[in-house]
Amino acid sequence: MGNVMTTTVDASEIAKFEAMAAEWWDPNGKFKPLHMMNPVRLDYITTQIAGEFDRRLGTEKPFTGLRILDIGCGGGLLCEPMARLGAEVVGVDAAARNIPVAEAHAAQSGLAIDYRHTTAEDLAAAGERFDVVLNMEVVEHVADPLVYLTACRQLLKPGGLHLCSTINRNPKSFAMAIVGAEYVMRWLPKGTHEWSKFITPDELYDLMRRAGLDPVDRKGYVFNPVSWRWSISDRDLSVNYVTAALAPAS
Repeated sequence: MGNVMTTTVDASEIAKFEAMAAEWWDPNGKFKPLHMMNPVRLDYITTQIAGEFDRRLGTEKPFTGLRILDIGCGGGLLCEPMARLGAEVVGVDAAARNIPVAEAHAAQSGLAIDYRHTTAEDLAAAGERFDVVLNMEVVEHVADPLVYLTACRQLLKPGGLHLCSTINRNPKSFAMAIVGAEYVMRWLPKGTHEWSKFITPDELYDLMRRAGLDPVDRKGYVFNPVSWRWSISDRDLSVNYVTAALAPAS
């Protein structure tokens, strides 16, 4: 890897996820929260992509011809559905141990996905370009969000779509994302998240604009402890939320 690997990669953050690499596809393991959230994540992602690129969901392989990058791909929980929808998918992760896990599962699933141990900065420097960049639950783990988001923008083709989710920073998010998820429910190992690295929706919009992106949408992911399900909200962005932004058309 080039020196740019040290620009936004936080070694301590990578170590946390490398320690959990083997559990990516265990729905009851350390990534249980992502498995539970994945249906609403996919609903938002597929709806935004279909709307932006005039594709009809429900048809066979509606994303054929689209090149999609998933940054921080982990074990491939988002890459595999994108590949099944017909996209050409590249999944990258700065945690080296995630890549063979993702490759093995894709092979078992009969899917051709290009997995790489690299970073957004290195891909941008190499001139890689994509129609869609998925940047899900990553920005709160990098050392310099603005540099990182600038690399994400550089990775997009003109008019390309950037989808980014993260966690809001407020007392409720501390109670739910850290105390609740890590200490009470024990869904995640203690120390997985640092509350000080969480980013408010307004802060993220500002960072994306400074990176050269045009934010166009944001929604909340809301967990209902009664139904034990996640849903998408137009109003409640108090803890988990997702955004859509566009690269300049020219």
